[in-house]
Amino acid sequence: MTATIAEVLVDGPEDVEEFNRWAMENRWSDGLPLLPPTPQRVAQFVRASGRDAGEVVMRVPPNWADATVEKVAANAVMAGCPAYCLPIVIAALQALAHPACNLYGSQATTHCCTAMVMVSGPLAAQAGMQSGSGAFGPGLHSNGAIGRAVRLALQNIGGAYAGEADRSTQGGPAKYTFCFAENEAESPWAPLRVDLGFAPEDSTVTVLSAEGPHNINDHVSDEPRGLLLTFAQTIATMGKNNAYCRNSDYLVAFGPEHAAILGRHGWSRRDVQSYLYERARIPYRLWSAAGMIGMLPMPHHFTGADGDFMVPMSDRPEDVLLFVAGGPGRHSSWIPSIGIGRSHTARIEDAKGERLTQLSR
Repeated sequence: MTATIAEVLVDGPEDVEEFNRWAMENRWSDGLPLLPPTPQRVAQFVRASGRDAGEVVMRVPPNWADATVEKVAANAVMAGCPAYCLPIVIAALQALAHPACNLYGSQATTHCCTAMVMVSGPLAAQAGMQSGSGAFGPGLHSNGAIGRAVRLALQNIGGAYAGEADRSTQGGPAKYTFCFAENEAESPWAPLRVDLGFAPEDSTVTVLSAEGPHNINDHVSDEPRGLLLTFAQTIATMGKNNAYCRNSDYLVAFGPEHAAILGRHGWSRRDVQSYLYERARIPYRLWSAAGMIGMLPMPHHFTGADGDFMVPMSDRPEDVLLFVAGGPGRHSSWIPSIGIGRSHTARIEDAKGERLTQLSR
């Protein structure tokens, strides 16, 4: 058997267990079982992408290596990703390459961040992605495999190996995979992509260098202010980069039951964003006493603050990105970011730069 990695053909073991040991020795693995990327499998994935094998999708830091379609396909094969999902993997990688995401910083930081991918629109259903119960995993093939394919490509093409270029102090389980779909059907608001200016018929990826989701649990509140105060108190913490990094954003994934409470009371996405912007704040006396004070430049208007000045977790209401994900149960999640990079949303397109409407099965 031969395997194709980074456009170089090498002989590999026939036995799957031997292949996985061999892949670990060559640093192609994330520590979980891999599928051998045979030329036949990789060629099948390239065909499903509708692109040329040598097309460069992006340059991946910190090595700044070219991520060709063939290289991305090889990593997607190893991740167990379905071939028809490769266009979503490619779109996610291209979105992560946007300068606002600061991929170089997230690939080499001591922070526990990872590449989060949220898929919104018709292609999510075509890919068999889960947006309801357990959307963050485990046990969801497309969600897990797409996220893992993105992560393996960042590691193997970009050279972000744990303990080397990837300096994450403790790592994190989300580094294996962090991918899910937006639950549009149970949202009281327009899909996030529409709110960001995309058409309803578009499919998009929203990417962020993010921490894993932090649970927000409120089984009692039945009106917006009480519910959202629980959210604000969860978000306003000094141990997160968003507290000290200005011009950053973060995500809030509302469970359908929490979202329904807001919808019943007529709260729009803008109402919720404004409330969380105003209430998710830390008193200056605490903010300046510990945390990361002094590590980053302090805004000039903070210099005249007294102890009661409330430091916001975001600079603007629109930096609080809201959507619905998950199933029954009064749980939601806050998804903090690395802080020194922002989210980016991009349309999933074909090789001609046009809207992709059909995955090739």
